[in-house]
Amino acid sequence: MNLNQIIIAIGCAVIACSGQVAIADAIPYTDKSKVNLGQSIYEQNCASCHGSNLEGQFNWQKRSADGYLPAPPHDETGHTWHHPDQMLFEFTKYGPQKFAGADYKSKMPAYDGKLTDDEIWNVLAYIKSKWPDQIQRKHTEAFSK
Repeated sequence: MNLNQIIIAIGCAVIACSGQVAIADAIPYTDKSKVNLGQSIYEQNCASCHGSNLEGQFNWQKRSADGYLPAPPHDETGHTWHHPDQMLFEFTKYGPQKFAGADYKSKMPAYDGKLTDDEIWNVLAYIKSKWPDQIQRKHTEAFSK
């Protein structure tokens, strides 16, 4: 392969990969180093709304007078574990409007450009690591590839 072919191949690879969503095989909740990194990122970026113990905000299923839902819990009392890994990743990266439409009222920001893909997966690892074993198993069984 000559230099021009290599440059063209690299250019094609960059174009092919641009705009694609990072896909992991599964949330790495058993990897202690990723869980620890995720905890730190969660504390800095998520705990102010979702709670330091993943408990969410009071009355999280009822919209406020201005139409916003409070932040839901990410512990076993919430619905986070009812969703596939990739959906949780994309929800975090792109915000709820990706799934609910541009006019959906939410205070949840998109973290695209604020957190790397690995940081998002690490936050999800931290969250899943805090679920009871039974919930972890249910989630893994329901959404494993």
